[in-house]
Amino acid sequence: MKKDIHPKYYKKAAVKCGCGNQFTVGSTKEKLEIEVCGACHPFFTGKEKLLDTAGRVEKFKTRAAKAKKK
Repeated sequence: MKKDIHPKYYKKAAVKCGCGNQFTVGSTKEKLEIEVCGACHPFFTGKEKLLDTAGRVEKFKTRAAKAKKK
C-alpha cells in the first residue's frame, strides 16, 4: 500500500440513529448520524406498512375482478 493516500480508519466510530439507538462500527468518519437503523427500520421490526398511492391497489383489484368476469 502507498503511504499517506488512504483516509484515517476509526475502528470504533460512534453511530447515532434518529430513534436514539447508538452503536459502534468501523468507518473512515469518527461520528455518524443516521436516520434509520436495524432497530427502527420497518422491515426489521415487522411493522412494515403497504403505502397505497392514489388508490393503485383498489384499481388493480377492480381490473382483476373485471378480468375474472369475462
